Amino acid sequence: MTAAPAPSCAPAAAPPGVAHPKSIRSFVRRAGRTTTGQAKALADLGPKFVLPYSGHGIDLAGTFGRSAPTILEIGFGMGEATAHIAALMPDKNFLCCEVHPPGVGALLKRIDERNLANIRILAHDAVEVIDHMLPLHSLAGIHIFFPDPWHKKKHNKRRLIQAPLVAKLAARLKPGGYLHCATDWQPYAEQILQVLSTEPLLRNTADAAGDGFAPKPDYRPLTKFENRGIKLGHGVWDVVFERV
Repeated sequence: MTAAPAPSCAPAAAPPGVAHPKSIRSFVRRAGRTTTGQAKALADLGPKFVLPYSGHGIDLAGTFGRSAPTILEIGFGMGEATAHIAALMPDKNFLCCEVHPPGVGALLKRIDERNLANIRILAHDAVEVIDHMLPLHSLAGIHIFFPDPWHKKKHNKRRLIQAPLVAKLAARLKPGGYLHCATDWQPYAEQILQVLSTEPLLRNTADAAGDGFAPKPDYRPLTKFENRGIKLGHGVWDVVFERV
């Protein structure tokens, strides 16, 4: 089972005759058709909920019109879990990164259907957003659900969850803030656990007597992909670390 399309960290394509760039991105461009409903949501609701990328720090209170704990989500796919969690937590702000237009349109539709006011979307590479827009100690939490597992060993280096990115994320969490990752690919779950365990600014919230994985937090819903996988006997692993 592979869950909803989510971010990877594939390198950008280099122009002909130019050496391949070393920078990474938090996503892979995916083919997909934007439906009429999604396109309408992009046109009608995009101006209100989709933020422009900028190279300077974001004023979160000004962006959301209030001061509230802010959760960053990287790669929300079609926005099913995002809308569910935002509805459960109206007291929190959700800043969500996704570059796939059908996914952005789908989340905008969910925002409208649920009358959600606590979501803002950045349709831009999350790595650049982290580097240039998010101040240190600005986040109460980070969600990364079902990032691309890059199953083949030779492609493991393309996985999003790597030590340099985790260090950036940890630095942007407030003390007591959390980083929650979930995957349905056990080798990736083990790698995520290992990478987060080596970051000195983070500590595992799971029971020390266990295997290091956390019980599924109540706020994370079972997606249709996850339910299908459970029926097929597949597992899902949650990793939740806290900023010390």
